[in-house]
Amino acid sequence: MSLPDPAAPGKRVSRLPIYLVLGVLAFLVAAGAITWILARKSAVERLDHAAADLRRAGFEVDWRDRRISGFPFRLDLTLTELRVRAPAGWSLETPRLEAEAFLHAPGNWVLATPDGLTFVRPGGGPVRISGKLLHASLTHLRDLPPNLSLEGVDLTFAPGAGAQPFVLSAAGRIEMHLRKGPDDEAGVWISVREGKAQTSGLLGGIAARGPVTFEWDSRLSNISAFAGRNWADAARHWTGAGGRMRVKRAGLTAGTASLAVTSGTLGAGGDGRIVGALEMTLREAPRALTALGQGGAIPADRAEAAVAVALARQGSGAVARATLTFQAGETTLGPVSIGPAPRIYTPN
Repeated sequence: MSLPDPAAPGKRVSRLPIYLVLGVLAFLVAAGAITWILARKSAVERLDHAAADLRRAGFEVDWRDRRISGFPFRLDLTLTELRVRAPAGWSLETPRLEAEAFLHAPGNWVLATPDGLTFVRPGGGPVRISGKLLHASLTHLRDLPPNLSLEGVDLTFAPGAGAQPFVLSAAGRIEMHLRKGPDDEAGVWISVREGKAQTSGLLGGIAARGPVTFEWDSRLSNISAFAGRNWADAARHWTGAGGRMRVKRAGLTAGTASLAVTSGTLGAGGDGRIVGALEMTLREAPRALTALGQGGAIPADRAEAAVAVALARQGSGAVARATLTFQAGETTLGPVSIGPAPRIYTPN
């Protein structure tokens, strides 16, 4: 039996495969770095363009510092001391906003405010929101509207010094979802679970320390017409193009009192106030309307007339059926006017 001859002394082993592997790795690293740099540049440009569009629409947008990291697989955006103020006086502020997108899906963002946030009501003052979880996701940026989801868990609402009370003091969970639908529609879903009403507020008087829940499920038609230089222009164009909100289901429960919307269609008039009607069922409506009258939300004489309407239409189980109508700038419960119709935009 013979053994194979060993390699001849002095024969050189080729290193070409090693160099090829190193070259491929170097190329991939360089390509990845260039891709990340270009994605970072694009993200900065989109953010600057979005801020510029808001400023042209009359918003105030500013932040103290902006930083983007996450190389090589993510885009991690951090804005400190972010503040966005709407022309109507509403504003949103947060010490720190964090946003993240993976490089393979630069249009899918997850956002969080680990230090909480504050919204400011015109005339009502600031309310600080904090909780166990407060985050959002933003995707399909080229759609109108884009997909937006907000979620908060174990939230508390604390009015600032000198501010008016907020309707809620806490909530177990709050969700809001905005989605593009078929046939030029958009869907809006809002829910509040395990809410606690501010004891000194109107809702607290109705809830009587009971839990508060809220849900809203609606569809907006002709959503592509919602465009303009500002909110008022967009709302006016939308309603002029026949845009309407169709309410599929909505409800508010405060303790043992409840209001459920079974159907309805809403729009906006030329004065910017809501027009349309909602078909509702009300449980313990007399007690709730009396509390609204005592709290000044409804003039006392109108609250008494509304109580009479609710009692006349109340069936078994203290449940009444009624129509809430918004017309000619007024809100009516059955035949009784209970106040001005809400305004969704102020005409220029």
